[in-house]
Amino acid sequence: MGQFGIGQAVKRFEDVRLLRGEGRFHDDVNLPGQTHAVLVRSTHAHARILGIDASAARRAPGVLAIVTGGDLAREGLGTMRMTLKRTRPDGSPMWAPPHHGLVRDRARYVGDPVALVVAATRAQAEDAAERVRIDYEPLASVTSAAAAVLPGSPPVWDECPDNVSNVFAAGDKAATDAAFDRAARVVRRRYVITRVHAQYIEPRGALGVYDPGEDRYTLYADVQYPHRVRSALATNIFKIPEHRIRVVAGDIGGAFGTKGWQYPEHRLVLWAARKLRRPVKWVCERREAVPADEHARDNVSEAELALDGEGRFLALRVRTLANVGAYVSSDRNLLATFGNVVTLVGVYTFSAAHVQVLSVLTNTNPTAPYRGAGRPEATYVIERLIDDAARELAVDPVELRRTNLIPASAMPCRTPLGVTYDCGEFEKNMDAALKLADVPGFAARREASRRRGLLRGIGVVNAIERAAGPQPEFAEIRFAPSGSATVFMGTKNQGQGHETTFKQILHERLGLDPAEVRYVDGDTDRVGFGMGTMGSRSTVIGGTALWLAADKVIAKGKRIAARLLEAAPADITFADGTFAVVGTDRAVALRDVARAAFQPAQLPPGLEPGLYETGTFAPPADTWPNGCHVCEVEVDPDSGAVTLVSYVIVDDVGTVINPLTLKGQIHGGVAQGAGQALMEQVVYDQDSGQLLTASFMDYAMPRADTLPDVRIESHPVPTTLNPLGAKGAGEAGTVGALPVVMNAVVDALAPLGVRGLDMPASSARVWEAIRTARASDGTQGSRGGPT
Repeated sequence: MGQFGIGQAVKRFEDVRLLRGEGRFHDDVNLPGQTHAVLVRSTHAHARILGIDASAARRAPGVLAIVTGGDLAREGLGTMRMTLKRTRPDGSPMWAPPHHGLVRDRARYVGDPVALVVAATRAQAEDAAERVRIDYEPLASVTSAAAAVLPGSPPVWDECPDNVSNVFAAGDKAATDAAFDRAARVVRRRYVITRVHAQYIEPRGALGVYDPGEDRYTLYADVQYPHRVRSALATNIFKIPEHRIRVVAGDIGGAFGTKGWQYPEHRLVLWAARKLRRPVKWVCERREAVPADEHARDNVSEAELALDGEGRFLALRVRTLANVGAYVSSDRNLLATFGNVVTLVGVYTFSAAHVQVLSVLTNTNPTAPYRGAGRPEATYVIERLIDDAARELAVDPVELRRTNLIPASAMPCRTPLGVTYDCGEFEKNMDAALKLADVPGFAARREASRRRGLLRGIGVVNAIERAAGPQPEFAEIRFAPSGSATVFMGTKNQGQGHETTFKQILHERLGLDPAEVRYVDGDTDRVGFGMGTMGSRSTVIGGTALWLAADKVIAKGKRIAARLLEAAPADITFADGTFAVVGTDRAVALRDVARAAFQPAQLPPGLEPGLYETGTFAPPADTWPNGCHVCEVEVDPDSGAVTLVSYVIVDDVGTVINPLTLKGQIHGGVAQGAGQALMEQVVYDQDSGQLLTASFMDYAMPRADTLPDVRIESHPVPTTLNPLGAKGAGEAGTVGALPVVMNAVVDALAPLGVRGLDMPASSARVWEAIRTARASDGTQGSRGGPT
């Protein structure tokens, strides 16, 4: 509808104030009488705490409080709780140790919070924190999941000597084993998916306030799920009714799943604010972010593909070690380990599949969802495995995929891992991507690169993701007596452009001018309910909730319009923001109907005054965004440097609300996936467990010049699971980028005899792989080393 409706490439409304510096991010929130908090964090990966001497710190200028784990224990603060039912491999209950906010007896990773220092200024708190003396007894540590499960490995928790928290399985093991028994060929590979950090542009923060008059807390924090944070704090930590806690989240400088609902700092600033009767603010500095935050990924998968004599897939078998860090405080810490293993079969036909995931405890930060949350990991395994199978069978990897793609005629399709793909045209996506990328011309481009002394490779992957899971979301449309409208959304914007998206949906349904609609999110006192933002759900579920609320506005508006126009409600139609009488020129605008809604004399008998409607939508099933990614790289064999030279995507995210913001989402996702494939990695020293990549001096990040122009085309196949037909787009770029970049790099190196390479494909690792391959076949080594 018009220039602002669904399908229009509308520039983001919120960008105007953000570009003017008028955003309200966490560090912009300051209150009278505010104090400042600093965390003292463990410098050891594993150590017994023999004592804490805070006497010198307490005497430091400006110090108001020093809090230890013992203080929290005496107050009886609770911990987060698991709701998932899991067991260990021997059938015993899952070992899921929660974090207590501040450790009391043992620190279990570098960055584990030990004490909280509160002072009048940030500088005073930092100075005092340096005076806190902690007597550590270092203990043996383990940071690798593969090492943690070896016999004799140091236990992270004495109560769990083998370091296995739990096991998860999906699929039919007997059917899978039978399929492997009759297979003509079996391809086996081991894939390592590295540990990474979200590296959002705005590090986390929390500001706690306590009002003794109301006996009520307020938390200002950059969180993705304000209502869930409130529920967690009230129910699990403070054990009070939810109405006694308010959570407010303003503008958020990126979150990507990592700004979750259970960080210790939330409870600490609230508890300290109550004790001091003053606001307490903690701001995470960039240097503190990697030690302080949850991490992501960190899997090792043993994957096997069974094929028949004609190259058709029979079965898939995957065994994964998932490094979940030192604490498993809530379901959140396990979501990425199991929530998306169902997409390990990809968009391909299999008769059987079986997956087993062991969640392993290590002396590292806990892990949690990060853009994709298991989706990129699953796609990485199946798409790397297909390319490796194609090389082993000496067949074209594109044709091997084509042979096994699920046809559109098979939709809806039940997969052997127990989920149903409702719709999709996977082969059309792939064909469109191959054409857009000019894959037939690749051989000529490879030869041109060879003449310049470079190796060129190509990757083609088909990605699918589980999105918009069946949890409810809330929206409210509230008209004022003047006829203006305010929209309240339970999802939380973190940079995606929610205000623009939801105003477009509202314009499409009600014809309201976006400039005349106020947008509100992120405040549990103003928004009635919300599950928050994660899993590509906001447009799909939040947008549908808004659509349903708009339907209620129209339904009530028809009754009011009928009274105003002296017609029967059945004769009233609504379109383009106007109510009209069928077959006549009599009409009234929605704005005028909204005004009339607050004037009882203009209402039909028995109709409640006012015009404010809510919508809550819980989808019946997951949606399945999918697409095809094609990437070309050039590799300098003398330095190992990898350059992305071409990147193409054809995506099916269902109905496209805004093509412009969709491309922005995909561009960002590709950057994060390519960044992990090429350079990003959280690294620990194997012996000491020390974190080696705590800053950008050591943790490499992609820059604008890392990526080529990314060409994107949409091939929407709308779902029928919601009235918008939307499937979700937040993770789309990352899901395909991780495998396609690595496949392209391996393809470039394959002529030299390189058969395997684990991420990240840094210049040093690529150069070493080339050197090793050349040494093994006796050819001359490269002329230099990595730069």
